[in-house]
Amino acid sequence: MSTIAAISTAQGAGGIGVIRISGEDSVKIADKIFVPFVGEKGKCLQNLSGYRAKYGRVLHGNDLIDDVIALVFRAPHSYTGEDVVEISCHGGLYITKRVLRAVLESGAALAEPGEFTKRAFLNGKMDLSQAEAVMDLISARGKRANQIAFGMREGKLSGKIAKIKEELVEILAGLSVWADYPEEDIPQVDENMLKNSIKKICKKLHAMIDNYDTFKCIKEGIKTAIVGRPNVGKSTLMNCLSDSQKSIVTDIPGTTRDAIEETVMIGDIPVLLVDTAGIRDTLDKVEKIGVEKARKYIDESEIILFMIDASSALCDEDRELLDKLDKSKTIIILNKCDIAVKVDVQELSTFKNRIVELSALKGQGIEKLKEIIENIVGLSNFEPSDTVVCNERQLLALKKAVKILKEIINQMNFGITLDAVTVLIQDTLSVFMELTGENVSEAVVNKVFSKFCVGK
Repeated sequence: MSTIAAISTAQGAGGIGVIRISGEDSVKIADKIFVPFVGEKGKCLQNLSGYRAKYGRVLHGNDLIDDVIALVFRAPHSYTGEDVVEISCHGGLYITKRVLRAVLESGAALAEPGEFTKRAFLNGKMDLSQAEAVMDLISARGKRANQIAFGMREGKLSGKIAKIKEELVEILAGLSVWADYPEEDIPQVDENMLKNSIKKICKKLHAMIDNYDTFKCIKEGIKTAIVGRPNVGKSTLMNCLSDSQKSIVTDIPGTTRDAIEETVMIGDIPVLLVDTAGIRDTLDKVEKIGVEKARKYIDESEIILFMIDASSALCDEDRELLDKLDKSKTIIILNKCDIAVKVDVQELSTFKNRIVELSALKGQGIEKLKEIIENIVGLSNFEPSDTVVCNERQLLALKKAVKILKEIINQMNFGITLDAVTVLIQDTLSVFMELTGENVSEAVVNKVFSKFCVGK
């Protein structure tokens, strides 16, 4: 494979920038542009052992570019499994690009998105599920997302799948011995025990599948619309949760006419908050468009924060809106509870434990709201130590494996031969090998790494 290079740090102003070079000629190429302050020149870096660094300058032609530190990693003890050089220069868009250009003009090829991690996978430094976790680790926006991604990067999913594969291989070995040596005095296969073993494996896979939606919310965030009649305090709540003055707040009904979006962290969950226009019948053309947008957000959002002015009784408009809401994703917020409460809570009994009394103006009751959101997402019963699947590819693979295993049980109930069971178990093992990348097409590998940033 060719020697590749890319900027591995975020491009922009910063303390340092790192240019990573990987491949058989990486050290030789780095030596062409690196001049140490102390010691021999020429083959300075080529004479270094792994995990050693030199301080010097990058010189390209007659151009002195920057003072740098060159760190050498020797194969196979590097991120990619190849010889790697990382050149740390001063951060800045021009300097890092100038150093990269010097490296490329000295013989390296520009790395494709995710190519360093792709080489780590191809060189056996990690399996495909671990490689996918790298991007989750980079994009983690909260503590739990970081913990989960780090666990997956360390091989938690791979380890769980490996144990399940061992169980299936053991079952397969028992069936093979029974089928291949019928003349030997080998006990008959206990079909009930076989079905129970497969059911236990299905249960383990279901536990991982069931955690996917929760992890997806932790990873990607959850779209949440703040809706209600005009002047119930939606914009005040938006400002309270975002800790900023994102929305204009006045005592004039209908101030918010368009949707205002802001991503905030509620506990460990990124929440995309949308402050919508107050829903009411109006002749104002602009406000009417805002009301239509609000109704659209009600349909699209995963959580609805329906706000009611608790200082006055429910009105017909409130009741009409409540009847149209999906109760499974709605939280009722009784706002202005710092004033005398006049709402009859009994009218809201169908929402059970999803009613929050708060004062958006004073920030009272916010913790209760956060707790209910976490319960809806499933975070209250979720442990970062649990094994989860991190993306749709992995999810579909596990669902496919479960489908095959359930088919084995169903077919055994109809008298399928044990030879046929053996074939289906082998199909299940193939699915797991696709998940970890042991047996996966080049197209799938390319698709996985195309989602990575350049430099990783």
